[in-house]
Amino acid sequence: LPFVVQLCPAGRLPCCPVAMAIRFLLLQNRAGKTRLAKYYVPVKDTDKAKLEYDVHRAIVNRDPKHTNFSEFRTHKVVYRRYAGLFFTLCVDVNDNELLYLEAIHLFVEILDHYFQNVCELDLVFNFHKVYLILDEFICGGEIQETAKKVILERLAELDKIDT
Repeated sequence: LPFVVQLCPAGRLPCCPVAMAIRFLLLQNRAGKTRLAKYYVPVKDTDKAKLEYDVHRAIVNRDPKHTNFSEFRTHKVVYRRYAGLFFTLCVDVNDNELLYLEAIHLFVEILDHYFQNVCELDLVFNFHKVYLILDEFICGGEIQETAKKVILERLAELDKIDT
């Protein structure tokens, strides 16, 4: 995992390294309807709808020629559009954007393999499975596993337990 060294308040000695973390993940369609939201930092329920609206507004009208990351408030959103869905991660401004673009792509590949050609309705009607997949991949805002094969094997084991 990549680490960022943080200075102590005195500014002299480095404190314990802080792992790069994801603040939240959103899956939204082109109309702005949130299909999946996972927050890894505390956000008030009253603020979530406005946050989701603001994120969607910030990315939906961006020119496809621009990069897939943009500053958002005091953080950065990294997003990728697949068909009619936007997969969005909010991360620290100093984090590696390409790492998170690859993470989004891996998440989509896992969803596609698990649901055999995933579509928006799969995410809506099987949201509990999508959260399960996400929890096998990201835990506490940190990427835990990057091997697609390992994640799919874990999911197969969990499916055996369900049946």
